[in-house]
Amino acid sequence: MRLIYITRDPAVATIAQEIGVDWIFVDLEYRGKDQRQAARDTVISRHSVADVENIRGVLTTSQLLVRINPLGPWSAEEIDAVIVAGADIVMLPYFKTAEDVAGFLELVAGRARTCLLLETMGAIADLDRILGLPGIDFVHVGLNDIHIERNTTFMFEFFADGSMDAVAARLRAGNQLFGIGGMARIGAFLPPAERILAEHFRLGSTGVILSRSFCSPKQAKGTDEFRALFALGVAEVRKQEAWLAEQPPEFFESNRRQLIREIYQVVEQIRSRKT
Repeated sequence: MRLIYITRDPAVATIAQEIGVDWIFVDLEYRGKDQRQAARDTVISRHSVADVENIRGVLTTSQLLVRINPLGPWSAEEIDAVIVAGADIVMLPYFKTAEDVAGFLELVAGRARTCLLLETMGAIADLDRILGLPGIDFVHVGLNDIHIERNTTFMFEFFADGSMDAVAARLRAGNQLFGIGGMARIGAFLPPAERILAEHFRLGSTGVILSRSFCSPKQAKGTDEFRALFALGVAEVRKQEAWLAEQPPEFFESNRRQLIREIYQVVEQIRSRKT
């Protein structure tokens, strides 16, 4: 599983790289996020091109992923800037059509690998045309904005109602490498992260973002404790991956059914708190 971690701090990026995180994620997206994610427990990172340069300076084995803003008049200059600053992979968020993606791919022009953040229902509707375009290296399914657009109670309902299965089937049919959303620490929250990780295996996902709740410098008292917490969390993920690789198909079907029950349990908990 490709592990992805968001940071603008070179010291944190260095620790993540040492522990085995595959992609360090610098996040330049801010246009429109204040409006569409208003009153949500989300983070708008406010990273900069200078942060891209700083992170590039410490990476030797991890790849540098940079999320830009949605396509617009600013995109040519922004894409040029992040590629010059050292992005290995450029991520396009919040696109809706194959034409949006084609414009992005034309601007990147093969100078970096590309990753599409699939997070709108329009893009899902147009997915077959999108996957027909040459030059898409990765797709990552962004659950939060899909959840907002669908007006669901809990973002993981996209798994429970079969929608993620349908999207994953189309991505697999197109031989497209893809990842899904984020994950917390193994053993934490409901549904537990290990059950989500098993769904990644069943669906064919090869990438996941390690969330704020997985490990954050704010959770630790100093650099050494942060490094230890992060290393333990990643080791637990790798151990779980090795175990999942040996499980039979019936395990994954049982896990899927249990996950659905737990997702709707959380939905009921959220609804009951609102009444």
